[in-house]
Amino acid sequence: MIAELERAEAEAFASSMSAAGLPVTRIAGAVCWAAPGIPDIQLNRVGGLGLERDANDDELDDIEAFFRGHGNRFAVSLTPGPLHDRLLERGYTAGYSWMKFRRDASPAPAVTTELTVEETHDADAFGSVVAEAFGIPAATDFFGGLVGRPGWSIFLARSGDDVAGGAALFLEDGIGWLGIGGTRPAFRGKGAQNALIAARIERGRALGAHAFTTETGERVEDRPGGSYRNILRGGFEEAYLRPNLLSPE
Repeated sequence: MIAELERAEAEAFASSMSAAGLPVTRIAGAVCWAAPGIPDIQLNRVGGLGLERDANDDELDDIEAFFRGHGNRFAVSLTPGPLHDRLLERGYTAGYSWMKFRRDASPAPAVTTELTVEETHDADAFGSVVAEAFGIPAATDFFGGLVGRPGWSIFLARSGDDVAGGAALFLEDGIGWLGIGGTRPAFRGKGAQNALIAARIERGRALGAHAFTTETGERVEDRPGGSYRNILRGGFEEAYLRPNLLSPE
C-alpha cells in the first residue's frame, strides 16, 4: 500500500514540474524535482526514494548534486527504515512530518456550501488563485500549466463571479492523488476545500480510480489543522506518518 500511495504523489509532481519546464530527474527509482529560485520544500523534493530499492552512496551523491546544481536546499520524503537512518548519518535533519491519507472509491460525502465547484480549463484563473492561496505569486504559471495535461483534472470553487479556490486531481495507475488545493484568504471558512475534495473524488470515480490519496502536515498543537480536518471529512483515513528529511545546509 505504501508504495502505490507514494508513487502516485511522486508521479504527480514529476508531471507538474515537467509541465512548467522545471528540472526533473530520476535516480535510483526516485523522482527528484527542483524549482530554482523558489525555496519551498514542496517544489524541491525527492519522492519515492527506496520504493524500488535502497539507493547506494553514489546515487545519493547524484541526488545531492542535482539539487546543488539548481541552488536549492531540498527535502526527502521517506518512510522510516535503514535508508532514513543513512540520510541522518549524512547530515540530513528531521523536518516537519506529513500525514499520508488513503480512502477507497466509495462516493464522496455530501457537502453544504454556497460556493459552486466546476471542472475548468482556465489556466490563468487556476494558476492565479492557487498561487495567491499558497502565497507564492511567482508560481502562477507553474500551477496554471497543469490545465490540459494528461492525467490531470482541475477544479475551481466560485462565489458568484469570483474565483474562491482551486484544486487538482492526478490519476496514476488507478490511484487518484488530491493536491494543489488552496483558497483565497477572503473566502476561507466557506467550505471551498470540502467541496473541492468531493468534486475530485467523484471525478476520479468516473475515471475508474479504485483508491485515493493525499497528505498534509502532521497534526501538532502550534500549527493550523484545517486541511487535516477537511481531509478526514472527505472520508480519508490516516495511513502513516511520513518524515521529511531536510538536506544539509
